[in-house]
Amino acid sequence: MMEFTLASFNVKNLIGPDKEYYEFQSYTPEEYAWKRDWMASQLVDLDADVIGFQEIFEEDPLREVIADASDRARTLNDAVIPSKGKAYHRKVIFRKLGVEPYDDAALAFAPNAADTGQPGKRRPGVAVLSRFGFVGKPEVIQDFATPLTIPFQPLRGLDGDLDAGAFTLRRLSRPILKVRIPVGDQVITLFNCHLKSKLGEFIRPEGADFAPEEDLVHYDPVGRAMGSMRAAVRRMAEAWVLRREIVAELAKGHPVAVMGDFNDGEHAVSSEIVSGEVPFRNYQWMLRHDAESYSDRYSAEEAATIKEQVERNRLHAAEGLFVRKSLRDMVYTTAFAGVFESIDQIYLSRHFHPDYDKRIADMEYFSVLNDHITDGSHPEAPYNKLASDHGQIKAHLRLRDGED
Repeated sequence: MMEFTLASFNVKNLIGPDKEYYEFQSYTPEEYAWKRDWMASQLVDLDADVIGFQEIFEEDPLREVIADASDRARTLNDAVIPSKGKAYHRKVIFRKLGVEPYDDAALAFAPNAADTGQPGKRRPGVAVLSRFGFVGKPEVIQDFATPLTIPFQPLRGLDGDLDAGAFTLRRLSRPILKVRIPVGDQVITLFNCHLKSKLGEFIRPEGADFAPEEDLVHYDPVGRAMGSMRAAVRRMAEAWVLRREIVAELAKGHPVAVMGDFNDGEHAVSSEIVSGEVPFRNYQWMLRHDAESYSDRYSAEEAATIKEQVERNRLHAAEGLFVRKSLRDMVYTTAFAGVFESIDQIYLSRHFHPDYDKRIADMEYFSVLNDHITDGSHPEAPYNKLASDHGQIKAHLRLRDGED
């Protein structure tokens, strides 16, 4: 049976030296060299077959990092893998000590449609690296030919229905990259995403240099809360767009993996939108949607049909499957405002779930590289600007051969 791994890596602002990506933020040549060196080291440690990257401003620096990682892999292999002439070269341990270079891997990059290249106002994209290559052409989901309008339910009262307004989405804050990856005799549809951040959206008045809410000296708690609300609504809408794409793939019978920075924990709203509902334990206890009395509940046959439909369209966190298997503690992938969280995710369709008899692969392990996680609020932050403030997550899977 074939083993393969999927990983997600938020690199935190990868761009070349002396380029202002956000206002007054750039890397000196020396800082860029450090970041490039650190990232190459992380890739060697990850040694993943498929990696989804977030916060990639330019493709060339990423290619440089990948080339560096491949050089390191070859140097490592020369040192730790014995030649075939040595009697002990078949020892199992040597299968684990080496790292496969990325020389023949395919890279897909999705630049941000909102990135004009203007210094200080850059916008990051995403990328996927695959040792297995891709089937067909990668797809980028960000701009909509027809704006997506989300109406809110009218608020009813004694004075009739009151219009509750609508939210219109014309562009995602960052692209979603959709690729199809051949793994053995299977093809897996993979989505790499970076949903809207928790940073508030504040509107700058015409002619002003900044939004009033950005002036923390004159702190506006209500205005700041409104900014967080805007960001949350946008993030939820983006999660729904991703969910729509996922369901379309599942309807075709395609195995699906979703990874990236959700900017919400596994049990937060955006993750629930992306992964789908958790089925109710017993739908026979639930009142029917068209109930006319207390006893109008779903039949056993209807309950089974409902549960199958929910399960068919549901995704499962690789981390959760690992916790279920090992009973280990939860992991943390980022630090935000002094709080450690788990907001980077790898989700898998039921084609990878242990309870599904038609699964194509089994989740065997889930690992996290997070010894570097910190943010500016932590006094121990040694290199917060250069290393990523996210941990790298990796799902270890084993493809089934159809006879298990």
